[in-house]
Amino acid sequence: MNIDTLILGPLDTNCYVVSADSECWVVDPGMDAAPLIRLLNDREASVSRIIVTHGHGDHIGAVGDVKTAHPDATITCPSGDAAMLTDPQANLSAPFGFALSCPPADETIDPGQTLSLGSAQWRVIDTSGHTPGGVSLYCEKESVVITGDALFAGSIGRTDIPGGSASRLLRNIRENLLSLPDDVVVLPGHGPQSSIGREKRENPFFAGK
Repeated sequence: MNIDTLILGPLDTNCYVVSADSECWVVDPGMDAAPLIRLLNDREASVSRIIVTHGHGDHIGAVGDVKTAHPDATITCPSGDAAMLTDPQANLSAPFGFALSCPPADETIDPGQTLSLGSAQWRVIDTSGHTPGGVSLYCEKESVVITGDALFAGSIGRTDIPGGSASRLLRNIRENLLSLPDDVVVLPGHGPQSSIGREKRENPFFAGK
C-alpha cells in the first residue's frame, strides 16, 4: 500500500491518496483539485472512493471536481456530517467568505464499520467533537491512522465553532485514538505527521494528564 500526501488549497489541507495496486481512495480532497487530478492522471489510478473525514468546507471543496473526473468513485461521508456537504452555512465555508458545497454522499459511514482497500481493512473510528460526525480511519495492517481535524501534531481540532464539543473531542481522542499502539503513524488534516506515542507524551492536551 502507498499513501501520498498533497497539501491543497489556501488552508493547507492534507489530502491523502491511499493506493493498493491500481485502486485508490482520495481522502479529504481539500479545495484545489488540479494538483490532485494531475497526480491521479499520471498514476492512471482507479478511484473507488472519495472519503471525507468530516464536513468542513476546506476538506470537501474539491469533491465535486474529483467526482467529475472519476464519476465511478463513491463519495463517502460520516453520517453525522452528511448534511454539511451541500450546505455552505453548515460546512462553515459561507461564514468565512467562500461558499462551498459538493455533491451529496453516495454512501455514509459510521464508527465501527470497516472499509476494504486491496487486502487491507480500515476501521472507522469515532473522533467527533470538531464536527458532529467526524471520524478517523485506522489501518492496523499498515499501522496508520488518518485523523482529519481531530488530532494534530501537538494539538487538536477547534471546538469553538458551530457543532464543536471540546469534551466530546477530548474523550474520543483519549478513548479511540490514544488507545492505539504507540507506533501508529498519525496522518492529520493539517500540518506534519506524528505518532500515537508522541502525542501521548508531548501533546499538551494529554501529556501528563
